This record gives sequence, structure tokens and C-alpha cells, in this order.
Amino acid sequence: MKKSHLFFLFALLFTFIGMNVSVLAQNEPVLYFCEKYGRNGEEGVSDRFTTGYITVMVKSDYALNLDDVSIQYDKYNFRTGDFEYYKKFDFNVQPDMKYIYFSRNDESDMEFEDPGFYRVFLLDDRDRTVTSALIEIIP
Repeated sequence: MKKSHLFFLFALLFTFIGMNVSVLAQNEPVLYFCEKYGRNGEEGVSDRFTTGYITVMVKSDYALNLDDVSIQYDKYNFRTGDFEYYKKFDFNVQPDMKYIYFSRNDESDMEFEDPGFYRVFLLDDRDRTVTSALIEIIP
């Protein structure tokens, strides 16, 4: 009987501790995709697009403290089971930015020509991953 009381006491204690833990929905930068960024913000947010141009979005709760960054695409190779380098685009941003969109410009086409699965990275000036996400490109 005492063992069941002891078990109940520990279960109750862990329940109260679990209720007091604050879980944050976002504590790291999040990378996601949309068709374009316009006057009304993001248009066509998804993780599945047809071939063509996309816009990469990055959102954070804090300033990212970045200057020179890159968006890199790695394509999944079904034969080897690995992601392989596909292409990379360089951008300049402001250190105080928390919300950034990366879209097609004169130096960076941001285009997916081939269908498949891709891993997309935001890299800092030392090519370290800041954040990443997966995207599917369909014909």
C-alpha cells in the first residue's frame, strides 16, 4: 500500500512540474517558403512547389546578427540516398534583421529547374548553418 502512495506522490509531482514548464513555439530561426513576397506580405506559403522561382523566408524572435549570408540548395539523390550540392546564392543583410525574405534578383535567380526533394540552408559568412528546411519541387 505504501508503494502505491509513493508512486502516486511522484506522479503528482511530475504532473505539476510538467504543467509549470513553459514551451516556446519558436526559439530558433525558422526557414520556410512562399511564391513571392509582396505588398501584403507572403503569398502562397507552402513546402511543395512546381519548378520555377520561389522566395525563401527566415523568421526569428531575435536579431540574427548576420551581414553576408548564402542560401544553398542541396538536392536529394535517390540512387545514393544522400543530399548533393545543387546551387548557392549570396546575399547581404542587416545585423538587426529578424524577418528576411530572399527572392530572385540580378545575381541570384532562386530557381528550381528540376523536380525533386531539396534541403535549403541559410548559411552565415563562414558557411555555418543558421537554419534549414526541406522543400519538394514537382513538375
